[in-house]
Amino acid sequence: QGQLVESGGGLVQPGSSLRLSCAASGFTLDYYDIAWFRQAPGKEREGISWIKSSSDGSTYHSDSVKGRFTISRDNARNTVYLQMNSLKPEDTAVYYCAAGYVSSSWSHGRGFGSWGQGTQVTVSS
Repeated sequence: QGQLVESGGGLVQPGSSLRLSCAASGFTLDYYDIAWFRQAPGKEREGISWIKSSSDGSTYHSDSVKGRFTISRDNARNTVYLQMNSLKPEDTAVYYCAAGYVSSSWSHGRGFGSWGQGTQVTVSS
């Protein structure tokens, strides 16, 4: 059975950068749309970015991260990345990646059947 594993989270100061990785085992990521979600304490899960399967390759970033975060994929490594720059305290959350297919309700997680366990990102001075 396929599995997604996120890594790269940590504790950083405001203005810093992190790169999150979403590595797949047991299945090939490039056939799927991959999305990143985050959930802060006491808040609902938020869809922040997606990248379509390799046959399309288009990307999307929510207004809350546009211009600061960039999603990309490395098919040779079967991994999707989320480069996060200019981090702010409000970016503090557990970040999850998920594999599936983007639809109009993607930000609610619908259409994404495989999820990782999450990686904690804390932005604090």
